[in-house]
Amino acid sequence: MKDVTPKYITVLGATGSIGASTLDVIARHPDRYRVFALTANIGVEKLLPLIERFQPSYAVLRDAAAAAQLRACLHDKNGLRDKPLATEVLSGCEGLIQVAADPQVDVVVAAIVGAAGLEPTMAAVRADKQILLANKETLVMAGHLFMAAVAASKAVLLPVDSEHNAIFQCLPAAYQDGSSGRRGLGAAGVRKILLTGSGGPFRNTPLNEFVSITPAQAIAHPNWSMGPKISVDSATMMNKGLELIEACWLFDARPEQVQIVIHPQSVIHSMVEYNDGSILAQLGNPDMRTPIAHALAWPERITSGVGSLDLIAQARLDFQAPDEQRFPCLRLAAEAMRRGGSAPAVLNAANEIAVAAFLAGELRFIDIPVLIEQVMADVPPVEPHSLTDVQNADRDARRTAATIVDQLASR
Repeated sequence: MKDVTPKYITVLGATGSIGASTLDVIARHPDRYRVFALTANIGVEKLLPLIERFQPSYAVLRDAAAAAQLRACLHDKNGLRDKPLATEVLSGCEGLIQVAADPQVDVVVAAIVGAAGLEPTMAAVRADKQILLANKETLVMAGHLFMAAVAASKAVLLPVDSEHNAIFQCLPAAYQDGSSGRRGLGAAGVRKILLTGSGGPFRNTPLNEFVSITPAQAIAHPNWSMGPKISVDSATMMNKGLELIEACWLFDARPEQVQIVIHPQSVIHSMVEYNDGSILAQLGNPDMRTPIAHALAWPERITSGVGSLDLIAQARLDFQAPDEQRFPCLRLAAEAMRRGGSAPAVLNAANEIAVAAFLAGELRFIDIPVLIEQVMADVPPVEPHSLTDVQNADRDARRTAATIVDQLASR
């Protein structure tokens, strides 16, 4: 085997499901990869064993109090070790930006859930890193600004979401240079993108039962192991709406060029239809280690720990059109992309507030799209010229959404 110079990796969002899958792949290839930094929100208990195992140069917690607790824990641990851990603990958005842009870092895995991932991911672009993008909100909130920054940099942008990674793999080799979307679908000879989704746990639930859906039911995804917020997005299919917006930015597509297809088995991760009528699909077991390994080693291929797909045992693949009465969030996302400007950022902020309120028992499941649509009506879109403009739109939408949560909860 040829000698390989190890790449240094920062994992933004190390304690989430994407972070765990990334670290699993990294651990399988110690000759290729070194962990430079691990970050989390407030999860000291989850982050500490990862630090002990991977011994990164830095660990970052967004919450300053949690960072202080982590420092104390590491100090106590070091007192029991022959060789103390040399991990430095940072905090806040400044710490995230520092470990995303550090000159020693080669690859940044952007897996922070929500708007909190925007600034450090943008910092990685400006520092010309290879970016494995799993944070939907970066493109949803600031797609134009983000893709313009990628175009102006030497950054390599590789999608890790299973659907967008599948689309990337199905595009022509000449299109796969990591620039993602600078040419447009027409230049690739592509007619449309077929974005697949499982339909979540309520694909066949009678509509009259939606009023009583509980958080426990909503986070019980039939195929994927994900965090609570992403699981609820799958249950409402807002995740497909956000992915539609993301696909438009990544692949320079219009909303009408992206068709969402419900595929319950989650075996075909997405497809691309060409002008000659050919459809190329990427298939595999529903395991995030496959797209992560693809993006980590791109343009090479490495083992991921994922077993072979047994097509004989699978036996059948089903497809159906999504029902927008059942999943109104799909309509709202497409509408936000067509409106443009800050409308997708407003949609995303409203969704985050609505999902948090639902998980906290303050809002009914059926009220999630009601709240989002009301916020989109109350917060008109503006044309953002900077991240500050995006953050202002996000703040206004959250403030409006919080007021509507109170109104809906008091009914």
